[in-house]
Amino acid sequence: MTKYATVDPTTGTVVREFATMSDADADQALVRAADAYRLWREVDLADRAAVLAKVAELHRQHATELAKLMTLEMGKPIAQAEAEVELSASIYDYYATAGPALLADEELDIAGTGRALVRTAPIGPLLGVMPWNFPYYQVARFVAPNLLLGNTILIKHAGSCPQQALRIAEIIDAAGAPAAIYQNVFATTDQVATMIADPHLQGVSLTGSERAGSAVGAHAGRHLKKCVLELGGSDPLIVLPGADVDTAVTAAVAGRFWNAGQACTSSKRMIIEASVWDQFVPAFVEQAAQWRAGDPMSEDTRLGPMASVAARADLAALVDDAIAKGAAVHLGGEVPDGPGAYYPATVLSGVTPAMRAFHEELFGPVAVLHKVESVDAAIELANDSPYGLGSAVFTRDANEADYVANRLDVGMVGVNTTIRSAPDLPFGGVKNSGIGRELGRFGLDEFANKKLVRIV
Repeated sequence: MTKYATVDPTTGTVVREFATMSDADADQALVRAADAYRLWREVDLADRAAVLAKVAELHRQHATELAKLMTLEMGKPIAQAEAEVELSASIYDYYATAGPALLADEELDIAGTGRALVRTAPIGPLLGVMPWNFPYYQVARFVAPNLLLGNTILIKHAGSCPQQALRIAEIIDAAGAPAAIYQNVFATTDQVATMIADPHLQGVSLTGSERAGSAVGAHAGRHLKKCVLELGGSDPLIVLPGADVDTAVTAAVAGRFWNAGQACTSSKRMIIEASVWDQFVPAFVEQAAQWRAGDPMSEDTRLGPMASVAARADLAALVDDAIAKGAAVHLGGEVPDGPGAYYPATVLSGVTPAMRAFHEELFGPVAVLHKVESVDAAIELANDSPYGLGSAVFTRDANEADYVANRLDVGMVGVNTTIRSAPDLPFGGVKNSGIGRELGRFGLDEFANKKLVRIV
């Protein structure tokens, strides 16, 4: 049985537990979502947008409380938690303001007589399976476009974020949303599978591990349900000759250690051209050392605990394997004594394909530095990964940046910047990083019926 509990990652103390729902309640949630869909899809688009605008307002109104819940349940430093609440509010705002125009009918230029247009329409109840690492933001990017469309939502949040899951549901209810257009479900894994198979449900979105995505994607395909999967990443950050190395170092350190490195789009592999290696490495290590672990409730803390002791153990096993096989440790690399799920900022080099850390995702505060001899070698190494989510390339040469961007097998490329989410920018990857796109106008199309209307 899936367990929902708040466990303080700074101590490992169980703060509060919640029961999973019964099978009968899970079935009823689907029926309510289907009934609500028939009403919600008929609500005027401006009124649906007004609900999203109120959701954004309530996120900001309760920002301190929401951030503290995030810090309690998954250990994110409070300043970073506050930033996530604001990002989430901005997503609801974006779809409330820009969304209606993006849903306007698209006239087609046709060869035949009469007119043809494409209308973006909802498809019905959807299930979102959400992760713990960005508990408000990842809900917002799924929920906002789909509520605007007229779909209804069931959210199965991570087992470690139950209080945040309940607060999101309360906020959407307080924003004036009709009953059952958004429901939080404390579902088991078996109940999730049953929901996906149920004829009432029309699609599922999962953000999580490659293993979970494979299972959900296979089950959705078996029942002919649309799915969007945002899975892992092992993002390369490439620094080429002529780059502003100071800028690259600062971006690389923040990109790697923000949220204790627990982000799909963290810059996990730093690929440094040989001519700038000796400048980049000491500067990177020096800045990384400033990310010291501390109390996540302090505004001064940059590096909080990892989300759980289990997650830390998985990360430590990858680091220990690399060190045992000859990787060099520039910083960190040892599990600290004491309570909680803390792990220090760690920097490795000399990681080879014989080590697990070469191809597996390091989901925590560990950076891997690679030296390469050319631009093409950097591209080859960057693409030598089962993942293809985000990436970054630092160079002052615009032609070189374009050359690299065109050859990286990823869904997103940042030039002289790491990938950071914004409401109006599409988010998603290729290869084992998933299927589909979220945010921007693309986020409105994944669970939509692109309906052709032919008028003669």
